[in-house]
Amino acid sequence: MKVDEIKTIGVCGAGTMGAGIVQQAAQSGYKVKVLDVQDAFLERGMNIITKSLDRLLSKEKITADARRAVLDRITMSTDPAVMAEADFIIEAILEEVSAKKALFESLEPVVGPDTIYATNTSSISVTQLAALTARPDRVVGMHFFNPVPVMKLVEIIPALQTTPDVVDVTIELTKKLGKTPVPCKDTPSFIVNRILIPMIIDAARVYESGVATAADIDTAMKLGANLPMGPLELADFVGIDIVYHIGNMLYEYTKEARFNPPDLVRNMVMAGYLGRKSGKGFYDYAEKH
Repeated sequence: MKVDEIKTIGVCGAGTMGAGIVQQAAQSGYKVKVLDVQDAFLERGMNIITKSLDRLLSKEKITADARRAVLDRITMSTDPAVMAEADFIIEAILEEVSAKKALFESLEPVVGPDTIYATNTSSISVTQLAALTARPDRVVGMHFFNPVPVMKLVEIIPALQTTPDVVDVTIELTKKLGKTPVPCKDTPSFIVNRILIPMIIDAARVYESGVATAADIDTAMKLGANLPMGPLELADFVGIDIVYHIGNMLYEYTKEARFNPPDLVRNMVMAGYLGRKSGKGFYDYAEKH
């Protein structure tokens, strides 16, 4: 398959990441088929996309006709048969191996033999996921970053089984989506999270030990390291539970103490203080900070 032969992109999962990928693909001119397990999830995903496009329209970054054209390219369904037309499928569902395996099994009877499966996983081995499919040579990691329409990076991760032509097509498709592909080996958390998560964990340790307030830690890192967002602000944005999950996974893999989340992070997860999505994390989002 050549990248110019890709006319329709399938996206499995209409959550925050999936919706962002759908929007990016549709804005890039592709027809997009979207699959999720419940109509409510699809409706939520469409609301995310619509609000994002409305913001672009209000800022005069797109026209009303362009907005309408983007939405017209999107088809949503709970039936895996919707993926029959997809030339390239991007999986962005739960970070659970069993769920991803079940998804791949449901797709196999309806998709074409040349269709590529790309997974947006941020923590599961792409090689492991490829082995769960009937086409391991056509599975590749394609890790987007949130918010997808804004963030330029996509990490491209070949499984051990992935053929070079699949990697090449994925890299070229990433460029056509207006993103910058960066290839890396299939290693836990790839590049960004393997560097970023321990920084966030260290910031949490500094906060836990009483060195400074969360706001002062973030201010220091923004002004002293020229970061656009402080590490604790970023933790709240990403989700404390996600930081905890990735940190634990890296610790289990490497046995390096720097990846092991401190008690504070574990307790925040148990308390439901997950950051922006729960209204409370290192900051209280019921109040201005």
